[in-house]
Amino acid sequence: MQILYQDKHLIVVNKPSGLLSQPGSIIDSVHTRLQSQFGFVGLIHRLDQATSGVMVLALTPFALSNIAKQFQDRLTFKVYEARVFGRLPASKGHVDLPLRCDWPNRPRQEVHSEGRQSLTHWRLLQIEDNCSRVELIPHTGRSHQLRVHMSAMGFPMVGDYFYAPPKALNLSPRLHLHAKTLRIKHPMTGQPLTFQCKAPF
Repeated sequence: MQILYQDKHLIVVNKPSGLLSQPGSIIDSVHTRLQSQFGFVGLIHRLDQATSGVMVLALTPFALSNIAKQFQDRLTFKVYEARVFGRLPASKGHVDLPLRCDWPNRPRQEVHSEGRQSLTHWRLLQIEDNCSRVELIPHTGRSHQLRVHMSAMGFPMVGDYFYAPPKALNLSPRLHLHAKTLRIKHPMTGQPLTFQCKAPF
């Protein structure tokens, strides 16, 4: 796990695919690894276990409260990169479909009229054989939002064991979804901070 930035108030890491954000049935996680080095580590947001990329954690209770409120109030800016199966038909667009938990198959999520409003903006970066490399900007932060929205469009993510058919799943042993950019304000100074990490696929 690579440390991208660190000061007395926060730490930013590049989470590898396959590592949990916080401990669950498996103890090993971003949170537990950092807790072994620091006295206080506050979990602010999460990335799916299969997703890699930029993740910020707080090193003081004040920083935890401040940055968590930025996420809650949608004052942060997040950009993801993904490879999806199929050739996207346009250079950009958006997906506005409500999502809810698919309870019989949890943690899977599903598009449903009774779900919570969910919005994703996308921009085509490159066509690669039968796949498209795409930039994704979530306006909302629902569980599995980007994965479900792209699948609902008919362009499932490469290596997505929850939502991809065998053709897309078998193209890679890992999910091709990476949190490549995160912008927040420093909890003490209010200065804008932008963290970036290139997609490893």
